[in-house]
Amino acid sequence: MNEEPESRLEVSISAEVEAGQYANFASVWHTEDGFVLDFAVITRPPALADDPRSGERYVSVPTRIVSRIRLPPAQVFELMKALEQQLSAYEKETGQKV
Repeated sequence: MNEEPESRLEVSISAEVEAGQYANFASVWHTEDGFVLDFAVITRPPALADDPRSGERYVSVPTRIVSRIRLPPAQVFELMKALEQQLSAYEKETGQKV
């Protein structure tokens, strides 16, 4: 019987990317082609501001996108499974419920 060999991802990472980026905010949105995950960092403390069109006051939270990831729809399901597995492991290891 001639079986196909298993596939293994051989992942490498550059030194610049390996350290990662700090983000304390994430936004998820989609297009017809896929999903977009924007990771951002809050750059200044929130402050009251006035909307120039309506004159209403609101709290402005200045942020800067540090990374944007685009995923095809099928990959989102795999990401959700991986996040759930890691969250469960984290909760089990630390005793913290997130």
